[in-house]
Amino acid sequence: MALIVQKFGGSSVSDAESIKRVAKRIVDTRRAGNDVVVAVSAMGDTTDDLLDLANAVSPIPAPRELDMLLTAGERISMALLAMAIKGMGHEALSFTGSQAGMITDATHGAARIVDVTPKRVRAALDQGAVAIVAGFQGFNRHTGDITTLGRGGSDTTAVALAAALRADVCEIYTDVDGIFTSDPRVVPQAKKIDFITNEEMLELAASGAKVLYIRAVEYARRHGVKLHVRSSFNSNEGTIVYNPEDGIPNGGNVEEPIITGIATDTGEAKVTVVGVPDIPGKAAEIFEIVAKTNANIDMIVQNVSEAATGRTDISFTLPSGDGARVIGALEAERASVEFLSLQYDDQIGKLAVVGAGMRTNAGVSAKIFRSLFEAGINIEMISTSEIRISVVTRADSLNEAARVLHTAFGLDGDEVAVVHAGTGR
Repeated sequence: MALIVQKFGGSSVSDAESIKRVAKRIVDTRRAGNDVVVAVSAMGDTTDDLLDLANAVSPIPAPRELDMLLTAGERISMALLAMAIKGMGHEALSFTGSQAGMITDATHGAARIVDVTPKRVRAALDQGAVAIVAGFQGFNRHTGDITTLGRGGSDTTAVALAAALRADVCEIYTDVDGIFTSDPRVVPQAKKIDFITNEEMLELAASGAKVLYIRAVEYARRHGVKLHVRSSFNSNEGTIVYNPEDGIPNGGNVEEPIITGIATDTGEAKVTVVGVPDIPGKAAEIFEIVAKTNANIDMIVQNVSEAATGRTDISFTLPSGDGARVIGALEAERASVEFLSLQYDDQIGKLAVVGAGMRTNAGVSAKIFRSLFEAGINIEMISTSEIRISVVTRADSLNEAARVLHTAFGLDGDEVAVVHAGTGR
């Protein structure tokens, strides 16, 4: 008997028929002799609808109350799923995040998990029941308040439960057949990847691939959780995310591909601090101001100083949702930092080419730059890691750039990839 944690996203439980289909899959897993714990997201667009409702009644919703509101979505889907499983003749018990022992810090909207004590979940399993846990939520011991985990919170919930319960595998169900070489909505010829290292998946997730969120991947890597990303619309094998130190699962022995995948992200903006005095300490001042806003910085580029003025420009990218807050904070400190002006650009797109094989193969950068040049696509910023090369382009040329590079690196498949529900989640 194995212990399997399964996570189902909003598109997998979008309506009553979808919930019954998911319930059947869970029951089939239980009938096969496995213990099953399920983490479930809110139905379809419920979370977005609740956010719209909150913004309609208050221009700046109170964070505590917003968390109380948003967690209602997962409570609805967990209860309905438990009802559906019971209707099929199997015992199921639903639990909120707090009932499941998901303990977090006190940060509303983006709480971090500090401990997992799934006593009631374990007890339900011992009784032979399927345990259904509301994803995306937890509670803080000190305040007693409900919290939410932020983007990808249900993925993180599933992985955290798998780690705490020492599950054999954590299955992440979505509306595509696994992890693809690129987003199938952007690159129709994208191919499913059978196996991917957790370090490659981290880079792809950090660069905009939404099939898995970076916090969940990092949590799985840190705690040794095996991830299996697969479709909730069929029984096909999906993609195994594995630790390269353990070797490829199922005895596989293949050389790492040069390029594993290409990720795109249109959710970033570029800030340029113009006319910064080119003296020691000024960059530190700028990024200390940015750090106080809790914005996550991605790429950073500093231009060569102009000899005549002794000033330089510093550009960086960040999530576009943080842009107004960062601009406001920098503008308030313009006199002390002594920069001349700020420029803000939210019409950019980020593309990342990822592959562990980059370590031992030359010419990847040259192929990227040549391919984009021949397609007439301009590069505005460049950033690299050991297994990733990222570039910033205009937002309206990003999808074309992804298709061009997908073809250039021989990643195109022979068939058009299937997206069952249209969201990728």
